Amino acid sequence: MDWATRRGAAAGMSSRTLARHFHSETGQSPIQWLTGVRVRHAQELLEITDHTVDRIAAQVGFPSPSNFRAQFTQTVGVTPGAYRKTFRPAPR
Repeated sequence: MDWATRRGAAAGMSSRTLARHFHSETGQSPIQWLTGVRVRHAQELLEITDHTVDRIAAQVGFPSPSNFRAQFTQTVGVTPGAYRKTFRPAPR
């Protein structure tokens, strides 16, 4: 049983109906919303920690570092490494 089916059953509706209601309320599919939450959390970690990009990918729940990099770049418009550099002072 997949996530949407479990959530739909818990909400007393089909997974399709749940997804339709979710989209009408948020303007996004559940996975688009979840990806956005994960990317925003990753942005925070990139700004305030020295954790590796691979570690951050795992911390925020992406299935692989390459998937994280692709989703982050698509959402934010720059790579995680480039994003982090905007928050780090240049070495002297």
